[in-house]
Amino acid sequence: MSKFVMALCLSVLTLGICGCGSAQQADAPKSAAASDAKEQGTAFQRVSSDEAAKMMAAEKGYIVLDVRTAGEYAGGHIPNAINVPNESINTTPPKELPDKGQRIFVYCRSGARSMQAAQKLANMGYTNIVEMGGIKDWHGDVVK
Repeated sequence: MSKFVMALCLSVLTLGICGCGSAQQADAPKSAAASDAKEQGTAFQRVSSDEAAKMMAAEKGYIVLDVRTAGEYAGGHIPNAINVPNESINTTPPKELPDKGQRIFVYCRSGARSMQAAQKLANMGYTNIVEMGGIKDWHGDVVK
């Protein structure tokens, strides 16, 4: 009898957990970009460099954040980008990014470090992050 009760309790618990997961899926965001971020376990938007360029052309008051090393930044960067190397972003918000609600476009060389930096910023409470991959895919101007 004890084994039967234990099996019944485990079955009820399993069904309860599965039911909670279904309810969360129903509340998922509707936009494609937000859905993409949700599926990947991120708290930021991911776009191509071309889409980022269009967004930048249509908006004002954003920050372009280059998370490559200082040497890479000196070799060429997107106009008006500020440099905060990914390695220096930890658990304390960077002083260069005082407004956690301001739109921040994050890039690196190929996209790996920008993904890491975007996730670290999201973990610190930044809410308007756009990860745009790497400068190698950027078709706009570059300052050298």
